[in-house]
Amino acid sequence: MITTSLQLAQEELGTRGLQEWIVNNMVPLLLLTVAILLLWLGGGRGDNAGVMRRLGGVFVALAIIGLAVTGSGVGIGKWIASLFSG
Repeated sequence: MITTSLQLAQEELGTRGLQEWIVNNMVPLLLLTVAILLLWLGGGRGDNAGVMRRLGGVFVALAIIGLAVTGSGVGIGKWIASLFSG
């Protein structure tokens, strides 16, 4: 089937495919890279406390990525605003 330029112009453009690709491919690769680096840098020297500090930063970064991907940041922002508005 040949796609004409009119058919392409009528389709909706968006970044959904790119977002799904990043979530499905880049995030696991980054997590694997961080895990290997943590084990290599901290585990080899016996610096377990340093590894756990860095791991805390990784958890914070994962929480931020989770908020960005799921879109629940708006609901959390409204909840925090409701705490101050009374």
